[in-house]
Amino acid sequence: MPRERLDEPGLGLTGVHWTRVSSKLVWTELITTVLAGVVVTVGCVLIGVVSGGPGETAGLVWTLIGVAIGIITLVTAVLTPRRVRAIGYALRDDDFVLRKGLMWQRFTAVPYGRLQLVDVNRGPLDRVLGLSELKFVTAAASTNVRIPGIPADRADELRDRLVELAESRRAGL
Repeated sequence: MPRERLDEPGLGLTGVHWTRVSSKLVWTELITTVLAGVVVTVGCVLIGVVSGGPGETAGLVWTLIGVAIGIITLVTAVLTPRRVRAIGYALRDDDFVLRKGLMWQRFTAVPYGRLQLVDVNRGPLDRVLGLSELKFVTAAASTNVRIPGIPADRADELRDRLVELAESRRAGL
């Protein structure tokens, strides 16, 4: 799995070695995005045609909404490969750090001692591509930390390692 260094002064992430998610995740994201976008676009255009066609105000509005959703889907599909490359994670001494985002970068640190559950999910498309998603449950009620696109064998190893670190840190509390 590709590793890279990222120095983020002010974030305490100087010299952190990041592990990127699998590039196969691009296919999962593209298929999901395009499928949903096409269904919603076609649905809006059909509603526009049924409600009087482009000559009627309601028909025109629904058709324009469908076209706008189509354009948004296209832009999202074009940005998907870069968005997937921006996802990475790192195991540090005291916590697990996840990074996401292109324009609005988000860095999430999960202390090992707060981990209560590490869940491995594999959807149908993920199974075909040999990918998994790790989902973390912590002591906080609103935790929504998940890492998509991890190779299945690596996901099981990472889950076991994180559970081991969590148990050792909780024992020290």
